[in-house]
Amino acid sequence: MRIRLYVTGGTFDKEYDEINGHLFFKDTHVREMLKLGRCSLELEIRTLMMIDSEEMTPADREMIRKHCSESDTDRIVITHGTDTMSETASYLGKQLKDRTVVLVGALVPYTFGSSDGLFNLGSAMAFAQTLPPGVYVAMNGRCFPWDNVRKNRSTGFFEAPRSS
Repeated sequence: MRIRLYVTGGTFDKEYDEINGHLFFKDTHVREMLKLGRCSLELEIRTLMMIDSEEMTPADREMIRKHCSESDTDRIVITHGTDTMSETASYLGKQLKDRTVVLVGALVPYTFGSSDGLFNLGSAMAFAQTLPPGVYVAMNGRCFPWDNVRKNRSTGFFEAPRSS
């Protein structure tokens, strides 16, 4: 089973500039994270963009959808910033019915050492292999369908707004 992994940026891949105290993007850490996790899956990794999800536009979401639709594999993981991950999941979920797409992010940058990103990425890989077709958000060991997920900004956790 082959999985396509699309990188879009988000906290997952941010670096910290110690001089000016700002977070910025340099390159993705996904390959390093997968190596550290001893991932043995057959993967194809493609960077689509490196942006903060608050800067994501409708055109960016459409580009992600297009890549997912045209992918030659039906198992896809997308790294994404957490602030608008639910919006992107909703956009994709309304249009992608024939493949399993899992969006994943981190609340703490990987380079900080205390990041939740490594755990979240591993979980997303497992969910992508086992879930039926649909679009999902995987965070903190949980997985949510695209139409029942939101980020609780006061707790920093994703949750289902209505009980299933």
